[in-house]
Amino acid sequence: MRIAIAGATGRMGHMLIEAVLAAPDLELAVALDRAGSPAIGHDAAEFLGKQSKVMITDDLDALAQADCLIDFTRPEATLAHLEACRRHGVKLVIGTTGFDEAGKAAIAAAADKVGVVFAPNMSVGVNVTLKLLDIAARILKEDYDVEVFEVHHKHKVDAPSGTALKMGETVAQAWGKPLSEVAEWARHGDTGARKHGTIGFSSARGGDVVGDHTVFFCGPGERIEVTHRSNSRVNYAEGSLRAARYLADKPAGLYDMQDVLNLRPAPTR
Repeated sequence: MRIAIAGATGRMGHMLIEAVLAAPDLELAVALDRAGSPAIGHDAAEFLGKQSKVMITDDLDALAQADCLIDFTRPEATLAHLEACRRHGVKLVIGTTGFDEAGKAAIAAAADKVGVVFAPNMSVGVNVTLKLLDIAARILKEDYDVEVFEVHHKHKVDAPSGTALKMGETVAQAWGKPLSEVAEWARHGDTGARKHGTIGFSSARGGDVVGDHTVFFCGPGERIEVTHRSNSRVNYAEGSLRAARYLADKPAGLYDMQDVLNLRPAPTR
């Protein structure tokens, strides 16, 4: 399977390139970076002290040489890549976060033409955690107060993280409600007592934390904490490759990691 990597000079780009080069069933076909990047024209594996014979480019039409693009960049870049993938019939794994509703709608529209795995977190462990949250929320219902807390490195520009939002959505869906109706995004000053049936969010930024997420279920006399901590981005890279392999024989459609890992929750009764 011929793989293209967007953001080839970023932290995730480097991790993805190294993972693809190490995978016997995958071939690095395209490495994209932003226009004007000093890396344009350099070998994509130069940072490893190797030669991949794939030169970093800003030409989106190069995607015609790939079967699937893996993209962990920024929403505006991903949407440009999305259009090129749709034009060339290239499947897409999207790990980018921070999309607004219009961006999400554009991804859904593209999925009518090509297969897309769109997930805020590609880690297998995180997606197993989402399954655990679904089970807990269905059993505990709204009798337990739910808080979502996340910590990321100081360079992350969006908050709450896409993973934190997905965790909140998972709990809200288990309750049979949209997250927008039950989310509490900020607290400051005299907030009054906590509202029943809400999901609170809080974020911290600092240092080089890859990503920590904890969901608290606080009830009378007890507290349940479901935590996932990422110590390396390698789990995101390996999950992304798993998603690309999943798309290999899939028709056009919008998928997520719950589909990739066969963890889709049962319908709410």
